[in-house]
Amino acid sequence: MGKYERNGAISNDGMNDFSFPLIEEVFEKRLDEVVTILGSGRNGGEGVYDEVLSMVEKALIKIAMKRSNNVKTAAADFLGINRNTLHGKIKKLNL
Repeated sequence: MGKYERNGAISNDGMNDFSFPLIEEVFEKRLDEVVTILGSGRNGGEGVYDEVLSMVEKALIKIAMKRSNNVKTAAADFLGINRNTLHGKIKKLNL
């Protein structure tokens, strides 16, 4: 089986799993920075969980819509959710 390269990392099977630990590490570091900023003006960081989830959901939907040229069905497929669910989230998040 051939080797595949992605972002400098090499996988023998072409799967993306070789990069997950690095991605998770980078994501966790950035998320820690965001949580620090959000929690700094709060009493013990109350409400940070819901705010971060909302921010991540909003960003994912924006990315999916951009990648699908604003085609909701394609964006929903990319995200692995139902088109009607995506439509509801877009409305809820004022996108």
